[in-house]
Amino acid sequence: MNRRDFIKTSALTGAAIGLTGPFTFARGANAPNEKVVVAIMGGRGRASALAESFAEVEGTEVKSIFDVDRRPLEELSESVSEIQGRKPEYGTDFRKALEDPDIDALVIAAPDHWHTAATIMALKAGKHVYVEKPASHNPREAELIVQAQQRYGKVVQMGNQQRSSSESIQAMQDISEGIIGDVYYAKAFYANSRGPIGNGKIAEVPEWLDYELWQGPAPRTPYRDNLIHYNWHWFWKYGTGELLNNGTHEYDICRWALGVDHPNRVSSNGGRYHFDDDWEFYDVQNVTYDFPEGKSINWEGRSCNGFGFWDKGRGSTLHGTEGTIMIDRGGYKVYNLDNEEVKSVMRDEEVDPLDTVGGGGLLDAHVHNFAMAIREGEQLNSPIDEGQISVHALHLGNISQKMGRSLNINTRNGRIIGDSEAMSMWGRTYEQGWEPRI
Repeated sequence: MNRRDFIKTSALTGAAIGLTGPFTFARGANAPNEKVVVAIMGGRGRASALAESFAEVEGTEVKSIFDVDRRPLEELSESVSEIQGRKPEYGTDFRKALEDPDIDALVIAAPDHWHTAATIMALKAGKHVYVEKPASHNPREAELIVQAQQRYGKVVQMGNQQRSSSESIQAMQDISEGIIGDVYYAKAFYANSRGPIGNGKIAEVPEWLDYELWQGPAPRTPYRDNLIHYNWHWFWKYGTGELLNNGTHEYDICRWALGVDHPNRVSSNGGRYHFDDDWEFYDVQNVTYDFPEGKSINWEGRSCNGFGFWDKGRGSTLHGTEGTIMIDRGGYKVYNLDNEEVKSVMRDEEVDPLDTVGGGGLLDAHVHNFAMAIREGEQLNSPIDEGQISVHALHLGNISQKMGRSLNINTRNGRIIGDSEAMSMWGRTYEQGWEPRI
């Protein structure tokens, strides 16, 4: 992988209808090195990091960028141009990318309520998909997105980039070789100091925003002035709370280490304690997952009090009969039963654990893995079916919290046993005409 040390020089031709910017990219027999050409759904935050990574990583290039907020598009297009040597087209409606035969893959960094719907639309159009975590808004969508990938047979990578960390991969190899004995318990944690989001009011839709398309599959609701661009995470209609916003990464690492799939019991407690505002999810949440193999995972999150765990804002500890591993995006350390450090494998690259954009080497490695899976059939590090096993359990954590009780789970399919009220939260209501269909 090369970062900012090359200029791509393939030919430019023509013009794309309905987009700003004069270029389309040569494909097929004229495409240099058969690069994976992508469109980015999103134009700020995480989407900007993805756009730059797909421009930087060898074997990929960005043809077009779409965002319902047109304000960042020109600047992001210029930034990508500086990296890859050609300026991407841009527009507000990502559906144009699905009609473009030059596009190999859609990269989805839209709000959570869009993940599954956009993925299915892209798969139907014959595109591969890189979709940010959690990739589904509810357990039913976790089922649908996997079924869609299996039906259309395209490459779908979930954006939990720590799966592509060489340090994390090495840690799992050490665990499989018995470095801490039999692993039976894992603790995942996250602590941040988020401020209040206030009490919003209905307002005029800003002139720079296509609010109709932003809502997409979600039932129509008047625009509120404290929703866009980040605060949608904390509303049930659009987001999935901190448990899936950030817990996805660490819970997935824990499940990987323990070698487990669906839990047989899920129990959550917590609440919205720190501020009195419109935030609908929880700023304190503690979820325990028990597995039939006699193992368990605990996730503890604090969104508004950043006092860290072991001086870390996020990470996981993996506990076994012979010791403990502490692991995060920066690497891992191994301790024996006397709490003495016996091994340390850390990245040279400095990692900000609470960075909401999440660019850098881990993202580049994940993007490269996605591209190589398309071009050469390399095994994906986070195929959507594997990723959704973790996400599915986290959805159950939110349902347990909402119900105020533990849930018993069928370990074959992850479905809730004997609780019809909890099962009523399995899916969601969609805006008429926007229902995702495989």
